[in-house]
Parts: sequence; structure tokens; C-alpha cells
Amino acid sequence: MTSAALAQTIADVVVGNHILARQGVVDGFGHISSRHPEDPGKYLLSCSRAPELVSADDIMVFDLDSNPVNGDARNPYLERFIHGEIYRVRPDVQAIVHSHSPSVIPFAASSARLKPIYHMSGFLTGETHVFDMRHRFGCTDMLVRNRDHGAALAAELGQKGVVLMRGHGFVACGPSIPVAVYRAIYTEKNADLQQRAITLGGDVTYLDDEEARLTEATNRGVVARPWELWKRQVQQG
Repeated sequence: MTSAALAQTIADVVVGNHILARQGVVDGFGHISSRHPEDPGKYLLSCSRAPELVSADDIMVFDLDSNPVNGDARNPYLERFIHGEIYRVRPDVQAIVHSHSPSVIPFAASSARLKPIYHMSGFLTGETHVFDMRHRFGCTDMLVRNRDHGAALAAELGQKGVVLMRGHGFVACGPSIPVAVYRAIYTEKNADLQQRAITLGGDVTYLDDEEARLTEATNRGVVARPWELWKRQVQQG
């Protein structure tokens, strides 16, 4: 029998997929996971489906080696190792989003670094790191296909909430599903606004570290407000 806590987490993973699709952060690709609410050595992630189509029946359980548990033979995402290896080294992380968000990708391919440009993205404080697989693994198909790839990505993420992936996309994580979704959405929005500011041709003023810290603390306290709205929007169709 599924416990109330597990059922709620599964429901939030499903709605998180739908929110990210509605907000244009994921399309036919990308995924969101949650650490298992009753076993921190496991996590929940859909089988290989487009995020907007994910339902509760699609959710699989994985161990931190990213192996399906209970003999589940459904087709998993190739890049599930992103999730397992971050959960392994970041006990504070309870949810992870992987996206190919179009506004973010240029910052992983350019010397221009993604920085917080407004108060909604204080979690981007400091320099957002870029994971470049070539530095460790040579030329690949850019996918995080195994534990070694995932561990290298997790190391580049460090203790931050977001890491970019050259030629690929980004990963956002957080202490809850709503926070991880919030960070993924506002990483995309910040990247779009930053590009617009750069194209104006003048000097760009970013949040300094203390401003970013203070705005992040404020926004973490009210993330339930946009989460409620986003849920309502996807539930109403």
C-alpha cells in the first residue's frame, strides 16, 4: 500500500513535470525527480516519457546507483544518473530538474556567465558553473549516461542550486519540489532577461552577493504562492 507521504510526492513529481512543460522549461525532453520521502537512498522519476504526458502510473523508484527497484522493467531515462549522483553527495537536495531550456544554453557555450539580474533569481549568486564533459571524457554524445558522468556533473554543481551543461542544458536542484521547479523556471527567465540587457550595449548591473542572498531568503519563504498558481494552471488545462 502506498503511504500518504509517498502518494503526495508522486503527485507533486507529476504536477512538477506538467508545470515545467507549461512554462516552456522542458518540451519533449527533460525530467524532474524527487528523493523518496521514506527512504533517502532512493528517488522517484518517471519512465521515459515527455514531461507533459507523465502520470502517476509512470513514476518509477530508483536506488542511488540509478537502478530500478522491484524489478521494474520499463524504459528509464538515459540520463537518470544526473539524479542518482547528485542525491548521493547532496543530502540537502530533495528534488532535481534537468532541462534543455533555450535561453540558458547560450550561457553554457559563451564566456558570458549567467548571473542574477533581478530579485527573482538570487539563487544564481556568484558564478554559475559550466559542466563540460570533454574535460573528463573526451568527445561524447553529450548525454550523462553512467555514474561516472553523473558524479562529474555533481562535482561541478558543488553546493550550488544550478549548474549549466555545455552544448546541452542545465540542472536545478532544491530542498523541495516547489523550490527546484521555481529555480528551473527562473533560471530560464533570468537567462532571457540577461541576454536582453546585454544586447542593449551598456554596462549590466547584476545583484551583488548580499543582495542575492537576501532575495533568495525572501523568495524561499513565499515559493508556495507561485507553486499554487502553477498547479492551478495545469490542473485547469
